[in-house]
Amino acid sequence: MLISGKPHTTGVCAGTPQQERELLRDLARKAEQELIGVQMASMDELTLLPNRHGFLALAQLGLEACGQLGRPATLLFFNLDDFKRINYLFGRTEGDHALKTFADVLSIGFRESDVIGRLEGATFVALLTGSCGVDVTAIKARLEEMLDERNTMAHRGYGIGFSIGQIEYDPTAHDSVEELLVEAEKALGR
Repeated sequence: MLISGKPHTTGVCAGTPQQERELLRDLARKAEQELIGVQMASMDELTLLPNRHGFLALAQLGLEACGQLGRPATLLFFNLDDFKRINYLFGRTEGDHALKTFADVLSIGFRESDVIGRLEGATFVALLTGSCGVDVTAIKARLEEMLDERNTMAHRGYGIGFSIGQIEYDPTAHDSVEELLVEAEKALGR
């Protein structure tokens, strides 16, 4: 292995203890920067939720765990209602606030074991691991209540509304999260 252009063998000290500590600190900083880069590539920078790429990776792990444990899973997909209208009438900054508010409500409204992400634009998803036959009406009511509180506190000139759909994970019909998303996008009319 080469470190700083010099051969390095395990168990042999290449320099003083202080030089070794500095080298280790430098390597730790580089590793941390690479990790931050990987996280940023998988994260939607506006909402701080996983982006499509990050969601696919995390949700696939969740589905594999459900498959190994024989547990169900449900994919919920969300679209903000009238999002283009919000952007048009109130400006892009206000549209960004609506997206962030909805992302925050999703983060609070679901379990830590669920995988939530923003696919694109005003489309969000949540993979509920270990759940099947979820009551979408109850979920929608709970999320709407949280949004109503935020809308009231923010004194916006609009309300944040959303539509919701669900796809049950079927291991015989869905080999991957991608297949679930394709089915969800068909249901959304894309």
